[in-house]
Amino acid sequence: MRIGRCAAALLAVALLAACGGRREERRPFVYFSNFQRTFNDMNGKHLAAARELGIEPLASAEEVGDASRRLRRVESCRWYEVDKLTHSVPYLVDEAEELLETIGENFRDSLESKGLPDYRVIVTSVLRTDESVARLRKGNVNASANSAHVYGTTFDIAYARYAKESRHETTRDKLKTVLAEVLRDLREEGRCYVRYEYKQGCFHVTARK
Repeated sequence: MRIGRCAAALLAVALLAACGGRREERRPFVYFSNFQRTFNDMNGKHLAAARELGIEPLASAEEVGDASRRLRRVESCRWYEVDKLTHSVPYLVDEAEELLETIGENFRDSLESKGLPDYRVIVTSVLRTDESVARLRKGNVNASANSAHVYGTTFDIAYARYAKESRHETTRDKLKTVLAEVLRDLREEGRCYVRYEYKQGCFHVTARK
């Protein structure tokens, strides 16, 4: 009888420990809030950083090879996907391309650490030339002609769309939270300015020195 009681007690302890472990793994996901308050770097900050770090604006995409600084071609890779670009060309200065890669890498690492399915971020806008800005303004009268995008330091990352990398899925809001946490940390490190663009469905990011 004593053996039975001991076995039962041990079993109860084991079950309690197992349940406790599961509860730890299933802690509620904490959603990011106050996007606009956190990512409120105004256009003036983006422009100042872009002018200090970036290239002289280009008239057209044909001038990329003659830019005042070397530009890296930005292509879909393991860390991010480049969307079909209609009003920009896929080039950034070194520091901005490295920042973009860091964002993509940190995003995937963070998903893994949280036990979430694997996705990549999607880049929706990169370097704009005078020609592409004029084309953009024809279709969107609210588009600014005075944009940090013309300096090769700035890119937009979608917060409502992601490139799925596994058969498992998670919610768009969870992915948005993870991306926001990654951007917040890099912004606090002084590596970038970030603007939450609600109407455009993206984070507007400019690299800093």
